[in-house]
Amino acid sequence: MVDTRTAPYAALLLRVALGIMFLAHGLTKLLVFTLPGTAQFFAKIGFAGWLAYPVTFFEVGAGLLLILGVLPRWVAAIAVVQLFVASTVHFPNGWGFGNAGGGWEYPIFLTVAAAVLALLGDGKFALVKSGRG
Repeated sequence: MVDTRTAPYAALLLRVALGIMFLAHGLTKLLVFTLPGTAQFFAKIGFAGWLAYPVTFFEVGAGLLLILGVLPRWVAAIAVVQLFVASTVHFPNGWGFGNAGGGWEYPIFLTVAAAVLALLGDGKFALVKSGRG
């Protein structure tokens, strides 16, 4: 049974944690690796280099939207797709994220966390609700 008194706070914690992760990953691509550097990396691992730009902006934007609680269920649902595609890079590296090239354990966990948030709802203190929840 779901505790309806605490579930909105659980969704809030998950939403903010996922938002911080997205923001950190996007800002790292933007400020540390730079967009051209990230594009080169994407091309090296088999993705089109130009995808680095929308991915970076999605990560920064999604992070801010999740933290603020703006349409969190929708943002999380889109994030499931983005995270799963990102996970495919790690599949050949095995399970453990500590493996060379990073395994798929962490990115798949984030994929599941985003799916849980999309299913659970917006959470407490969402500024713009996605609908039910």
